[in-house]
Amino acid sequence: MAAAADQNPKDAEPHEPATDESPEFAEEEYDEYGEDEDEDEEEEPDGPAAAAAERERVKSVFQRLSSDPVGIRVHDVVIKGNSKTRDDLIEAEVADLLRAAPTVQDLLRAASVASARLHRLDVFDAVKITLDAGPPELPGTTNVVIEVVEAANPVTGTAGVYSKPESRSWSLEGSLKLKNLFGYGDIWDASGAYGWDQTTEVGVGVSLPRFKSIPTPLMARASLSSQDWLKFSSYKERLFGLSFGLLSTLNHDLSYNLTWRTLTDPSRASSKAIRRQLGHNLLSALKYTYKIDERDSHLRPTKGYAFISTSQVGGLCDSRGLKFFRQEFDVRSAVPLGFYNSALNVGAGAGIVLPLGRGFMNLSSPVPDRFYLGGHSSPVCSLSGLSSLLGFRTRGVGPTEPRRLIPGESDGGSAAPPGRDYLGGDLAVSAFADLSFDLPLKLFRDAGIHGHAFLTAGNVVKLSEGEYKKFSVSEFRHTFRSSAGVGIILPTKLFRVEVNYCYILKQAEHDCGKTGIQFSFSSPL
Repeated sequence: MAAAADQNPKDAEPHEPATDESPEFAEEEYDEYGEDEDEDEEEEPDGPAAAAAERERVKSVFQRLSSDPVGIRVHDVVIKGNSKTRDDLIEAEVADLLRAAPTVQDLLRAASVASARLHRLDVFDAVKITLDAGPPELPGTTNVVIEVVEAANPVTGTAGVYSKPESRSWSLEGSLKLKNLFGYGDIWDASGAYGWDQTTEVGVGVSLPRFKSIPTPLMARASLSSQDWLKFSSYKERLFGLSFGLLSTLNHDLSYNLTWRTLTDPSRASSKAIRRQLGHNLLSALKYTYKIDERDSHLRPTKGYAFISTSQVGGLCDSRGLKFFRQEFDVRSAVPLGFYNSALNVGAGAGIVLPLGRGFMNLSSPVPDRFYLGGHSSPVCSLSGLSSLLGFRTRGVGPTEPRRLIPGESDGGSAAPPGRDYLGGDLAVSAFADLSFDLPLKLFRDAGIHGHAFLTAGNVVKLSEGEYKKFSVSEFRHTFRSSAGVGIILPTKLFRVEVNYCYILKQAEHDCGKTGIQFSFSSPL
């Protein structure tokens, strides 16, 4: 018996007819599954008639497999084609899965899942799993043959220039990866970004799918970054951090971060709330994420649901009162409507930050770790917590405080306009509804260009420093900011572009919201 399994589990269903990507069974093994063969029968004709008879026999085998489970036992797992990758890595990824299959049908499905797992290691150009007959003295057994083609070029890289319309800035970004250096499926990467007037970042890291007896992926990364928030909150943020991935599975992720953070104000015009947090801080945080994503697409979901919960405990090393607990939820669903390939996407998110310590509600939460609403990124694509509030500037919603008056230098000592610092909030809620639909022109449909109409809403308030005493549920509900609009979405291989017309429905006195045309860029990853 011999069968080959491809990467997609759906393509490996045993009831499908044999193709180049479907399981194929050797002719001499058909009799194991109830196909009668009479050696005394006359020889089969050659040519088209023989080919047609062969197809009918293969089809009958698949029909038998789809209707009657056939027991089988894996005798051995044979690995071929790996000159650098260690056998124990491949076996650890797939051997237990394959040996646990009690029937041929289960084994074919397990082989497809195993092939997908090996592809996800990102160190193989091709993976093929074949099921061959076991030893003649052990009927009902099979040998699993795993053939891999290691990456021809272990070094890959990307580079590009990206625009951020919401902050009117550009950035040059690039990354370099070195794959499978030591044969453990290890991936070493270096990345850098230089943003004019806003962001600079360099980082190096390594990830391992598993190491020796540790069954979960491991990750370590060091980064140095600088973030300019002077236009929004009158401070620059410099971070030198180490990050360690402790647990990573399909639904769970646990990481530890140790970061030396410095907040500075070169303008010397920051508000009192910002000035209190300027200086150096050591942030030690443990972060846990639980995620479920059953949507059919990340860029244009038409059915399914998704949920993510992120919990973070900061201040494991006591330094200047940076102890806090941060919790976020995000849930969303997509429902097909049955016309013009339309679908309704709805979602809601919420988050809260609480300082930790004696009299915690009178303490101040860290400004960089608070919640900020606004931005131009698509609320449909992101699944990371609070969704964007389209039509509002980045960090353009929520509590503010006036900046200090700076004596003017050109007019003999008069005061320049102070502006305001956006401080973020400790409690935030956001929601959106998005109706996507095909455009009537076939040219647009073939290119994936489609339209959408949306409604977004959200609110953020401060609870720390005793502000919780002023909190009112009715006032929080009545001060929700909201926007609506329509737009056209242009998907590309590099990113998804949205051209939206946003209309501000409701905003507060100091919010930065503007009705008009806005652009959104979302990563396809």
